[in-house]
Amino acid sequence: MTSAAGTLHHADTGLEVHKVVVGPMDNNVFVIRCTETGDSVLIDAANEHDRLLELAKSLGVRRVLETHGHWDHIQAVPEMRDAGYSVAVTSGDSAMLDTYDEILEDDSVIPVGRLRLHTILTPGHTPGSMCFAIEGFPILFSGDTLFPGGPGATQFEGGDFNSIIESIERRLFARFSGDTLVLPGHGDDTTIGAESPHLDEWVQRGW
Repeated sequence: MTSAAGTLHHADTGLEVHKVVVGPMDNNVFVIRCTETGDSVLIDAANEHDRLLELAKSLGVRRVLETHGHWDHIQAVPEMRDAGYSVAVTSGDSAMLDTYDEILEDDSVIPVGRLRLHTILTPGHTPGSMCFAIEGFPILFSGDTLFPGGPGATQFEGGDFNSIIESIERRLFARFSGDTLVLPGHGDDTTIGAESPHLDEWVQRGW
């Protein structure tokens, strides 16, 4: 059983971020919750659908947002949709899903109660990879675009190293302050300030 109290990962005025780790690839699944209204969204219906459905019900989730379409991030999508949750993915990655409801557009705003979630298209790991930022809070959900120690893998079909470097440099490092908390699709948190000095190293090593 998943307790919402036991999943709280970050809190601020009007905001809660909950986190669970699921599946054989240890995927991070996040729920962004507006504490003023109780409205929430879930990022990446990765796996262990029973656990995610229980969490979604307890936290007032209204829709599911996918950072990208790789198999390990979408295993629970059919069950979430069957339970009535709308699932959104970018057009660039939509063909990777058997089923979905909405297309995510770049540079758009998704209301979550009184919170505002901004979409940031960051191609490279996949053609349609997307990050999410919460307006007014130094928090970035980076999917598999940015991790502690470098960019996400680009050797899979649809991946492109030059594209992910450009996405990270222009759409993340140039836009967000050093104290911005980065919550990736796997593993531990990091910050923009911890990662941005290493961009040239990543370019030189080629991964």
